[in-house]
Amino acid sequence: MEPYKYCDNRSHHEDSPSTKVEPTDCPKPVIIGLYGLPGSGKTARLAELKAELSNDEFAFYDGSAVIAAVTPGGLKALQNLTEEVKNNYRERAIAKIKQECYNTGKTAIVAGHFMFWPEDDENGWSVCTPGDLDTYTHILYLDVPAELIAKYRLNDNKRSRPNVSAPHLAKWQAFEKNELRHLCRHHDILFTLLSPPLASVSKVGFLIRDFRTHSEAYNKNAAERKMLEILAAGSGNVETVIVLDADKTLAQEDSGVLFWEHIRALSGAAEDSGPLKALFSSPLGYSYIAFRQATLLYEEVAENAEFEAYCQAVALKIRMHRDIVNLLHLVRGTRHVRAVVVTCGIRSVWEKVLEKEGLSSTVKVIGGGRLDDGLVVTPSVKAELANYLRIARNLYVFAFGDSPLDLEMLKAADQAVVVTGEEKTRSKSMEKKLAEEIGKNGFHPRQTVLPAFATPRMDTTRLPLVRLTDQNFLASVFARYKNLYVLHATDRPAAKLLMTPMRDASISGSALRKVHARAGFYLATELCTQIIGVEAYPVPHVQGHQADGYRLLHEEATLIVPLMRGGEPMAFGVNDAFPLAMFHHAKVPCDLQHEHLEDTATIILVDSVVNTGKSILQFVQHIRSLNATICIVVVAGVIHSQTISTSRIARALGRFDGLSFVALRLSDNQFTGRGTTDTGNRLFNSVHMA
Repeated sequence: MEPYKYCDNRSHHEDSPSTKVEPTDCPKPVIIGLYGLPGSGKTARLAELKAELSNDEFAFYDGSAVIAAVTPGGLKALQNLTEEVKNNYRERAIAKIKQECYNTGKTAIVAGHFMFWPEDDENGWSVCTPGDLDTYTHILYLDVPAELIAKYRLNDNKRSRPNVSAPHLAKWQAFEKNELRHLCRHHDILFTLLSPPLASVSKVGFLIRDFRTHSEAYNKNAAERKMLEILAAGSGNVETVIVLDADKTLAQEDSGVLFWEHIRALSGAAEDSGPLKALFSSPLGYSYIAFRQATLLYEEVAENAEFEAYCQAVALKIRMHRDIVNLLHLVRGTRHVRAVVVTCGIRSVWEKVLEKEGLSSTVKVIGGGRLDDGLVVTPSVKAELANYLRIARNLYVFAFGDSPLDLEMLKAADQAVVVTGEEKTRSKSMEKKLAEEIGKNGFHPRQTVLPAFATPRMDTTRLPLVRLTDQNFLASVFARYKNLYVLHATDRPAAKLLMTPMRDASISGSALRKVHARAGFYLATELCTQIIGVEAYPVPHVQGHQADGYRLLHEEATLIVPLMRGGEPMAFGVNDAFPLAMFHHAKVPCDLQHEHLEDTATIILVDSVVNTGKSILQFVQHIRSLNATICIVVVAGVIHSQTISTSRIARALGRFDGLSFVALRLSDNQFTGRGTTDTGNRLFNSVHMA
């Protein structure tokens, strides 16, 4: 049978209703379609729901009755009209329901028909209009066995129904279910079958109440509340949170794929890719609605006890990566670090996997799979939770993920680790996505290869390797926050003299570069030496004997790094004070590699102005990923005071040992120069190019 096509037959003559009723400042009302074949019990179920649900929150409609009410002469007159005019009145009926819901704030439950299909006809015809598909937010389908429907129709004393065979009803029903699933996924409508796991009135009532309250904003708040509960549950002052994806991150396996393989094996169905692939390949993509739809698929297939048994069977097939297991066991011995799994997959499966590894008391899971979970985890929820921890809770966040679904979470974290699995099983699209994002807005992730014999992604310069067992990495994860060590000359007479020409708008170009160099020399000799120390070495005295001279401690093992381009002139002044030091330009953190730090005792990062501190943090994180013990001194002309005291950046920087700051002046004025006020433009006479 050829699939029918619904048509937008709304004409614009004077009898055609207007269906544009949406107030622009109001959310779309929740309108639930109750569908099923004629004789499947829609009217009876509507009456049951009316008794189950509150009339203050819900409105109940028989779709045919509403069509009759808006059609002059009622349903009898409707039968004599053309299909175009019939559709006009169907559109008017659904528009009336929609408008009433806008006016009352109630959720509508509408019993209606999707199509009619007499047994003698080769094809059926749809009575579903574009207005229906634009209005419904959810559709429940009464999935009653065809044999029972045939029996109900035969014994229906209230209305005369044509005799239809059970095989035809089964064909009709299968077609409706397939078409509705398809249409719903193209129109952002949640669809579910009311088959045995969801058939009871109480279960349907729970489902409808959930539909009324659950929204994307509600979902985000629910996820944040869950995270807050996890943070509050333990003892100690939390400073660091490790956020991990689950599927193909904690282990090579995917819980969703294994779940549906298990269902298929139990049912003996033919091998296929499972319903999740079709769902996420639909126009819904990986949206909030798509993940809510996935939850409904799980609800359709099993009741709670049966679902938990399936999850247990799946959990037994999953083997976590040992490096991750060992890392998470170390979390158990701390009070300032928490580990949370945030998964788009099945919460129950991963809780059981963690329990198997003895981690259930240490690591909590935020995920979905059932309506009782109260939320679904989408890629945006993952990112929002990372931002919530980092910004709202002022915590330091490590994020682990493997796929594009984790990318926004990885970008939102303070430190991102991409888990690279075996080439045959890992995400094929992740490499391209990473290539597009690395370097943007300071995003510089690392990768860990699990299992160890897997090949790395990309090149290890852009996506450096890290072993989760490496002591430098573990030190960075379990570091404690401390106040930053800062030396500044703000109130010293020498600093006042040096800073005056730096602030003079009439000085630029070569003259300003010389001023910055003088300031760099002063900061190096007066303040850097207090932090790093000096050492004696023999010099020939003018009287002809050897005397003690002094230079920077381990000066020949010192690396001066100007942060380009504004830091270069001041860095030259630092180099004048420490002439034995190596000099290496860097624009981005990855400009520094292992060979630059080899046999190096101290690295001096030089910038003209440290405003937010974001660039400095990125450099420090990168250096610490290469070397855990090297002394780092940041030298700047001006540092915004909050950057090294109360800001989130300050808390992040405070996790690193061996880090100090030197400034000519601390400022309470956070000002980002643009054009003629940009320090780099003034230093190099490029204000005309801004």
